[in-house]
Amino acid sequence: MARYNHAAVEKKWQEFWEKNPINPKDEKKEKYYCLDMFPYPSGSGLHVGHWRGYVISDAWSRYQVIKGKYVIHPMGWDAFGLPAENYAIKMGIHPSITTKKNVENIKRQLQQINAIYDWDMEVNTTDPSFYKWTQWIFVKMFEKGLAYEKEFPINWCPSCKTGLANEEVVDGKCERCGTAVTKKNLRQWMLKITEYADRLLDDLQELDWPEKVKKMQAEWIGRSYGAEVDFALEGREDKITVFTTRPDTLYGATFLVLAPEHPMVQKICTDAQREKVEAYIAMAANKSNVERMAVNDKDKTGEFTGAYAINPLNGEKCAIWISDYVLADHGTGAIMCVPAHDARDFAFAKKFDLPIVQVISKDGKEEVLEEAYTEASGIMINSGEWNGRESSELKVEAANEVEKRGFGRKTVSFKLRDWVFSRQRYWGEPIPIVHCEKCGNVAVPVEELPLKLPEVENYEPTGTGESPLAGITDWVNCTCPKCGGPAKRETNTMPQWAGSSWYFLRYVDNHDDKALVSREKADKYLPVDMYIGGVEHAVLHLLYSRFWTKFLYDIGVVGFKEPFVKLFNQGMILGQNGIKMSKSMGNVVSPDDLVRDYGCDALRLYELFVGPPELDAEWDDRGIDGVYRFLNRFYNLVEESKDKNISPTKEMIRVRHNLIHDIQLRFDSFNLNTVVSGFMEYNNSLLDLAKKEGGVDLETLRTFSVLLAPFAPHIAEECYHLAKGEGSVFSAGWPEYDDKAMEADEIKLPLQVNGKVKAVIEVPKDLSKEEILAKAKECLGDKLGGTLVKEVYIPGKIVNFVVK
Repeated sequence: MARYNHAAVEKKWQEFWEKNPINPKDEKKEKYYCLDMFPYPSGSGLHVGHWRGYVISDAWSRYQVIKGKYVIHPMGWDAFGLPAENYAIKMGIHPSITTKKNVENIKRQLQQINAIYDWDMEVNTTDPSFYKWTQWIFVKMFEKGLAYEKEFPINWCPSCKTGLANEEVVDGKCERCGTAVTKKNLRQWMLKITEYADRLLDDLQELDWPEKVKKMQAEWIGRSYGAEVDFALEGREDKITVFTTRPDTLYGATFLVLAPEHPMVQKICTDAQREKVEAYIAMAANKSNVERMAVNDKDKTGEFTGAYAINPLNGEKCAIWISDYVLADHGTGAIMCVPAHDARDFAFAKKFDLPIVQVISKDGKEEVLEEAYTEASGIMINSGEWNGRESSELKVEAANEVEKRGFGRKTVSFKLRDWVFSRQRYWGEPIPIVHCEKCGNVAVPVEELPLKLPEVENYEPTGTGESPLAGITDWVNCTCPKCGGPAKRETNTMPQWAGSSWYFLRYVDNHDDKALVSREKADKYLPVDMYIGGVEHAVLHLLYSRFWTKFLYDIGVVGFKEPFVKLFNQGMILGQNGIKMSKSMGNVVSPDDLVRDYGCDALRLYELFVGPPELDAEWDDRGIDGVYRFLNRFYNLVEESKDKNISPTKEMIRVRHNLIHDIQLRFDSFNLNTVVSGFMEYNNSLLDLAKKEGGVDLETLRTFSVLLAPFAPHIAEECYHLAKGEGSVFSAGWPEYDDKAMEADEIKLPLQVNGKVKAVIEVPKDLSKEEILAKAKECLGDKLGGTLVKEVYIPGKIVNFVVK
């Protein structure tokens, strides 16, 4: 038996492909852009869990190559941001040095996978020639009014000492380090992603993405239809505006609740209540938005301001309260409370003894409510001229009536908030803005970009709310580009999401110093056809990328509105007992030893075989043994057949065409684990044929090698050549199957007597019913016994005899 030497075979073909690339740039071919989510260059390097997504994308890319396409399959580095900076602080080495070292290590590990990455397209978000264009996009957004400055309470991580977007807070804790998040009032740069809310929501329908991801984005954007209603303040000329999705319940609004940060709170608070109100505001400032929203309805807290508003429909006084479950940056930061028809408002009213007025009833009769009546329909009561109307119909019409009467407007609201785009850290793209006392905020002229990050010795966060850049006076002090007077540079830096929001565009034109991507190359190579990465980026990264792409479309940089045509989210590889692999848990499995002991191909196959690619799977080192045995058995089959000049039998041809059909069907459906099991099943069938026929024909072996090539490229190339294949297995073209060739000349039929299988016969498929029944009786012989009552033949399926 021939021995498969994986080390020698893989070295041999890697050297061959180095000299004879399988995916040379060819303008005549149809392009296919397959993209991985590029990695953070962390110090811990790659483990087998990281391999999974990269193997999936490479198998898919190689499949497209064999099908005759020019495949764009690049790789780069998401190297700015908190992970890289925190690692540098921990190691006591400048982030530029640690990042460079980490990139080199992960690049070495990625090359073990032997993916067909085009390293000539490589990008790094920390390269000034790259972030020049990140800054250019920011300047263009600033010029269009989409980038603006605002001071407001933000999520603050005391450990990372930086502001966080709402999306970066999970269960009240910093997504990065797990520290409880507090609130801090800071001047921030914002991007007006809300300007694109409708388009971001509506265009989801065009995408070939997993439904769960589209649903997550839709819920994050959270479009609601309703009305903004103005409540006049008792004894003042001011008013408070609320947004409600249920203007039909306006007669039942008995009090208002404002966010503690609402600008009107300090103005309307009475002297008698001021001390309590200010204490409550201070308490709320130490909670994150997530914590505030998570409080149980019955446990909600609040404080009365001492002020009253007037219900615009019935003229009744409504007490104005503050509570931390209302957020300043959601809606108008104020809500009208209809306790009879909202569980949260009902609990709040009961707790603080506030009036409850029922305005919707199932049968038009008022009742004593033990809980809020929250049905979507019912008869209006206690609602003046609206009495007797159906609430579900009035819900739509009430917004128009509010607008007609002049105390509100029909409107649309979104859960989506503008993007907090400042970080009080060093390791990020400098924001290209200068602050001039005379001219205000002025963008750095685009011809002066990139505005480079200054080299510093002290890059640790200050904790004061200012970036470490604020202390570099030589860099901060500058002249205003507009008036030439003294000015100061912006010292906050961009978040890590900045570079990753558009990097996929730069790959195809990464050396262009005149544009972030030429329109010619954008039209030729973009958008991305297949994007592969973890579902953890379903909201943040994907939403931001869509936003930036739409903006670049609007200003004519690209000619498409969506960056990623198709999306696939792979599941995670978990350690033993289903625990996420991490250095701190001590359960990380390094690929290095596995590649040495089993080879790259075996590890690639096992990464796919471990379970359905979209689901999490638990790693088991023992599983790779089975995959390795399969590779050896196929290699031996080829070795033993290659010189025997076996003529293909009908059965070999049938197996070959069924193999093509089944592998392609499973591959196109992304059932990659069943592709690998399919290889094993068909290899067993061929081994059985080889025993009967003395070997397998070369055409079948070459076909098997081509199908295997996207998954296990080295052994596939070796076996293709052993089977007298010409050129490379990757230029052989994807084989096609013939439906007729897939059909067997003979069929197997179970033979039943009174519904119980007694035997199985193999007969020619074109036999008549009478001939089949005759053969069945002959086969069964004495097993038939008794009196034959009925003969049943279901064509191609089964024969059943009923006897007494």
